[in-house]
Amino acid sequence: MAKRIRVYELARELGVDSKDIISDLNEMGVDVKNHMAGLDEDVASKVREKRRKKERVSPGVGQPKESAVKDGKPQAKETHVQKPVAKSPPKSVAKETPDKKPAARKQRAPSSGGRTSAQRKGAKQKGGRSKPEAPAAGARRVTIQGETPVRELANLIGVPATTVLRTLMSLGAMININQSVPVDLACQVAEKLGCIVTVKEPEISVEDQIALELARPDDPEKSEPRPPVVTVMGHVDHGKTSLLDAIRDTQITAREAGGITQHIGASVVEHEGNKLIFLDTPGHEAFTQMRARGAQITDIAVLVVAADDGVMPQTIEAANHAKAAGVPIIVAINKIDKPGARVERVKQQLSEIGLVPEEWGGDTVVVEVSARTKEGIDELLEMVSLVAELEELKADPTRRARGYIIESKIDKGRGPVASAIIKSGVLKVGQVIITDSTWGRIRAMYDGKGNQVEEAGPSTPVEIIGLADLPNAGDTFLVVDDEKTAKNIVRERQLAKREEVMGSTSRMSLEELLKAQEEEKRELRLVVKSDVQGSLEAILQALSNMESDEVEVQIIHAGVGAVIESDIMLAKASDAKILGFNVRPDPNARNVAETENVEIRTYRIIYDLIEDVENMIKGLVKPKFEEVILGRAEVREIFHVPNAGTVAGCYVQSGKVVRNANVRLLRDGRIVYEGKISSLRRFKDDVSEVAQGYECGIGLDRYQDIKPGDVLEVFAVREVRPT
Repeated sequence: MAKRIRVYELARELGVDSKDIISDLNEMGVDVKNHMAGLDEDVASKVREKRRKKERVSPGVGQPKESAVKDGKPQAKETHVQKPVAKSPPKSVAKETPDKKPAARKQRAPSSGGRTSAQRKGAKQKGGRSKPEAPAAGARRVTIQGETPVRELANLIGVPATTVLRTLMSLGAMININQSVPVDLACQVAEKLGCIVTVKEPEISVEDQIALELARPDDPEKSEPRPPVVTVMGHVDHGKTSLLDAIRDTQITAREAGGITQHIGASVVEHEGNKLIFLDTPGHEAFTQMRARGAQITDIAVLVVAADDGVMPQTIEAANHAKAAGVPIIVAINKIDKPGARVERVKQQLSEIGLVPEEWGGDTVVVEVSARTKEGIDELLEMVSLVAELEELKADPTRRARGYIIESKIDKGRGPVASAIIKSGVLKVGQVIITDSTWGRIRAMYDGKGNQVEEAGPSTPVEIIGLADLPNAGDTFLVVDDEKTAKNIVRERQLAKREEVMGSTSRMSLEELLKAQEEEKRELRLVVKSDVQGSLEAILQALSNMESDEVEVQIIHAGVGAVIESDIMLAKASDAKILGFNVRPDPNARNVAETENVEIRTYRIIYDLIEDVENMIKGLVKPKFEEVILGRAEVREIFHVPNAGTVAGCYVQSGKVVRNANVRLLRDGRIVYEGKISSLRRFKDDVSEVAQGYECGIGLDRYQDIKPGDVLEVFAVREVRPT
């Protein structure tokens, strides 16, 4: 990969402001947002040539920054500027009079204080003298770092803000006291007021540094080959776990040293001297959580399709995840030993979803296997090794270690335990790591066979001990310098998340809440099992016709046969309900359902099933709220009661006034307050409500500005049940 240069580095090299480089890039059609953007060398070369052409046309351009480049070489990050006050006109003037820009720059002279001839003429007409204050011995030194607010700039220079504003006006910049001053203009102001200026690049926050480090690609010159990480995907009951078991048995029979394990969520397999890492995610909750994110972790996807069942909805979903991530797909057609196997039909279905087998002229590797008889397992491993070789998978072992969390659990004796795969770098015991949600110092690491190790390189699955809390499956992790940095970053992330949640709820009005409820669409996820295919098709047809504007019925899985353990685990992971028609869960599945708190409903009559689903949909429909006006009262007189505040003497014009009800205060038809009634009295007695035609005293919750003639509108918000 060619070396890239950031915008601010190129700006420093050329002695101009980053904004100038961004402007040049935008003119060239390159979309750049900020000074941290990376540029290819050919783009950088074009920018350099563009700047050289500009300098040949306008010799004065860039002079304020000439101290940043000396003899064609970039200087240090901080640039000390001490020079005469002669300055080029500010950008705002140059933009307003582009046809006079070269002429204005040529008229700069030290004696003019950086002003144009028009500015000098205006100064003479006012009878004022304009002698710039050149930096003298012991002059104030200021450091400009990024755009600076006017008040802050005034404090740096040690002058009133009005002086800074006048100086800006003399330079032709119309900036008010609440705005920020660009770097170049701030330097000109400081120099004009006799200061020695140091220009410093804006510092990058630790959070941004972590994000940049995670996103930074490996150095190709330092990268070395690494084993592939393989994810086995596919529809439930198609044999993902059985296939991994078959690979495990093959390895144990062959007595190969690599072995296999399920203790750390990954299987390490050796095939003809090559290591292959299989993620053991099928069949448990983490698989569903990571399926959409697994493309980041995996290099190759093995899509398992049952030869008798064919392509199913989850098969298509898994294939789409792999395609979206650009991960190579190897299809393993499993259960070829079964009497109902139809391999050619499966290949036809694969072609229909864009996975055309190689033998049919496509580019998808298809291997026929049997997890039960072990047929085709060696060929599958050989194809995985071949695809990995073609992918030329490499990683840089010299950089900070980074990778992904596969799964996590609490161990009574060891605390939070995380299974992880290293993407690049070498992870060592004693290092401090930070994940998306927690941090920790690694106390111990274990490999796939349960042996304690001191370090682990790229693509190696390990079990990590020492995290402060449980990370989430799919989280990224990165090695950082020290515990203090890790603690601060995690604390800031937690605070930001808490503020975001609290801010989104506390600032939401009733109207916004109702609108959000209307826009949100809920899902009813179902796993459907039936005794025969005909009944299953009838049920699915009926369910597909159950349309609702607010609730979407989503069939996670549909199949023929008893409710088994894999159905329970799929429902648990997908937060779905299981419907069984003329079938029952086996004892093991029932025990798992009770443990995992998964609801199973069984039926003998199809109409009962349909009616039950309709009731579920009604239960999921979000309640509608409507406003009901309870009554109106006119404020006739105001009383100031000690320790109680302002009480409004009111006459109930219509309906009734209820204590603790919602109320609006209307003044000339406008709403000036909306809240609750805090107190309600008839003479000296507290009452719960006052009917039409009676007088009462009303106190409003945390509001005192009540005036005679105001109208109090009492209302309630009630839920409207769907019919």
